[in-house]
Amino acid sequence: MISRCWKERNLTKLTPYLFLAPALFILGLTVFWPALQAIYFSLFEYDLITRQTQWIGLENFQRLWGDRLFWQTLQNTLLYLAGVVPLLVVLPLGLAILVNQKLKGMNLFRAAFYTPVIISMVVAGIAWRWLYAENGLFNQVLTYLNLPTIPWLTSPDWAIFSVMVVTIWKGLGYYMVIYLAGLQSIPNDLYEAAAIDGSDGMMKHWDITLPLMKPYLFLVSVISAIAATKVFEEVYVMTQGGPRNSSKTLVYYVYEQAFQRLEISYACTIGLVLFLGIMGLSILNLMSDRAVR
Repeated sequence: MISRCWKERNLTKLTPYLFLAPALFILGLTVFWPALQAIYFSLFEYDLITRQTQWIGLENFQRLWGDRLFWQTLQNTLLYLAGVVPLLVVLPLGLAILVNQKLKGMNLFRAAFYTPVIISMVVAGIAWRWLYAENGLFNQVLTYLNLPTIPWLTSPDWAIFSVMVVTIWKGLGYYMVIYLAGLQSIPNDLYEAAAIDGSDGMMKHWDITLPLMKPYLFLVSVISAIAATKVFEEVYVMTQGGPRNSSKTLVYYVYEQAFQRLEISYACTIGLVLFLGIMGLSILNLMSDRAVR
């Protein structure tokens, strides 16, 4: 009897891990093992044709330290973070407050704002590239207003900011839904009590909404920061890192080194640095999840 109870107790403890085993196996093959290989190849010189490796120690990291293009792409990535994340934290919250109103036809507005999320980034990038073209819609509007046209994607001063607009446009609906879930969890009684105390109109959002939405604000800021750090598709489709590397990000630089120049070891070294940065943001993401719960 004691042995039977002991087996049932151990089986109960083991059951969750049995359910997790298939997912962990897939993650091991697709995430953990490639990550370990990247660390390994960063310490070796790998010939993709002959499949031979040669130990070089920290030479790739020394090369990385003196690589001006790496520092430029890192600067571009940080600029992308600074330009995209604040807007993706603030604008979706305003949209969520707007579509959370109980008005006729509001579901249509929710669907309209969320539609860009389900559009492929490749399709969106091609469409925006047409809009940004020299004779595209934006420049035609500027010409109609007797204003000078802007080289949106062909000027080093404009390219990365033009790509940022696409990232923001694509992410507005996704983060709006996160905020909408938080707004709908706030009891109406709090707003009614605040109205009695004289906090009405926009003040109720300052006094009630923002304090209660802090966990969601932090969650969105971390998720959007991770997404901005890994940006690739819009850069590849719209500018391919140009002009003069002004819109080239770290992920695109990894792709360029690995698949265009076939320098796998150096690409793994850059990817390792990127991995450490994203891991730090992921830890913040886990902390924000706990705060929300």
